[in-house]
Amino acid sequence: MLIGILAAVFAALAYGTASVLQARGAQSVDDTGAGPGEAPSLRSTIAAMLTVAFIAGMALDGIGFLGNLVAARMIPLFLAQPIVSANLVVTVVLATIVLKARLSQRDWTAIGVVVVALVLLGFAAGDEGRKHEWWLHWAVLVAAVVILGLGAAILPRMQSRVAVLAGLSGGVSFGVLAVAVRVLDGLDPFDLGELFTDPALYAIILSGPGGFYMFTVALQKGAVSAASASLVVGETVVPGVVGIVVLGDTVRAGWGPVAVIAFVAAVVGAVVVAMSPVVEQVERAGENAPVA
Repeated sequence: MLIGILAAVFAALAYGTASVLQARGAQSVDDTGAGPGEAPSLRSTIAAMLTVAFIAGMALDGIGFLGNLVAARMIPLFLAQPIVSANLVVTVVLATIVLKARLSQRDWTAIGVVVVALVLLGFAAGDEGRKHEWWLHWAVLVAAVVILGLGAAILPRMQSRVAVLAGLSGGVSFGVLAVAVRVLDGLDPFDLGELFTDPALYAIILSGPGGFYMFTVALQKGAVSAASASLVVGETVVPGVVGIVVLGDTVRAGWGPVAVIAFVAAVVGAVVVAMSPVVEQVERAGENAPVA
């Protein structure tokens, strides 16, 4: 379990640092061709993507994704996903150093709640479930297709509440990805034929870009705070519940109430952090490039 927890923490650190580096790279490029409120020019976008900070951020995103995959395989999802979603805590703390942002007392309180809650979750977590019912492999693929299809068809045409719904859809997509990673066959022991014939693999391939697409729509259509908060709820609550109810993730004997309270506190704390103006500052800075 220790390796899985370390992998989740590493993913959170990588994701959070990547966001700040990408924002820093975007901020370092002047766009003299765009007026106030206008979209950045293609030239400035390319220039931002070629900065050392932005490239380093992209590399960390890739490394963080690998850590996320390891965590989803090795520890209960109700522990793995809240830890990974704590990347927003890393983002806002680093933003105070790199981007000279300032955190409010509410932000610092929420950060403290998240840290304490995750520690308690770590103590309360039992073994990860290893139930691999055949239907679940197809269910995650169907869910990935449905979420992405509905999002692509409906979200761009909506006029209100787009940020909340798109952010939530993106979060659920990432949650589906976590479940698919847990049930994926052909990894242990490694079997290339079994891996490529498992529907869960294609759920992973769809859910990653699909979740990113949904979150991008959310940022374009509404407030960053609404998008980020909804994303956190979707990527933690859904896989956490599925992990316990369907996959068989367990809690240590006598630690059930602690686990429930800690899980809720971690999610609520992460939502409060997501609504911080500092997150808005980081995400908006990153709009000079196609990655937030």
